[in-house]
Parts: sequence; C-alpha cells; structure tokens
Amino acid sequence: MGLEATGTIHEIFEAKQITERFRKREFVLTVADNPEYPQYVLFQLTGNRCDSIEGFQKGDEVRVEFSLRGREWTSPKNEVRYFNSLDVWAVEKVDGGLSSDAPPYEDEEPPF
Repeated sequence: MGLEATGTIHEIFEAKQITERFRKREFVLTVADNPEYPQYVLFQLTGNRCDSIEGFQKGDEVRVEFSLRGREWTSPKNEVRYFNSLDVWAVEKVDGGLSSDAPPYEDEEPPF
C-alpha cells in the first residue's frame, strides 16, 4: 500500500542495528492538518534506506512516501499483540530535493 504524507521534521534518531541483517532508523514528522492539534508521527527507514535522511534537519518540510505495515506476534506467554509501522521508501524536501537514489523498497521484517 503506497501512501504519502507531508510535514516538518521534529526529530531524527540514530540508526539502530536490530539484528545482523536488520537495521532501522526512526524519525518524527509534525503533521498539522489542523494547526491547533499537530500530530507527531513516527516513521522508520530500514536497511540501506537508513542513510536517506542524512542532510535533513529539524524544521525541514518534507514529503515522505511510505507503506503501512502491520504484523501479529504471539508472546511466549501466548498473548497475541499487533504492531504497526510506517516504512518509508522515499523522503524529499517539499521544494523537490530527493534525499537519495535508494533502490526499490525491500521487504525486510524485524524479528519478533
């Protein structure tokens, strides 16, 4: 499912190596469809896309293209939980400057 959002970068976090094969980097956009009630939305970059946020900083207005991802996980106590993520595959400044020429989206799944 391909979606997009426009907002202002509120926070950029360092990349984290989750497993040997899975790395992610998160960032937060302030999305203000209604300026009285801004929303702080957490997005993630995975794999080789983690570096595509380099060169951006807090306050930059950007457009992100992302996929809405969700998964079910059963704990060792047999409790079922659900997780959502907004997996970004392109980030560009609103003026049109693309962040990188990363290859097409790779379907990487974090371990649970």
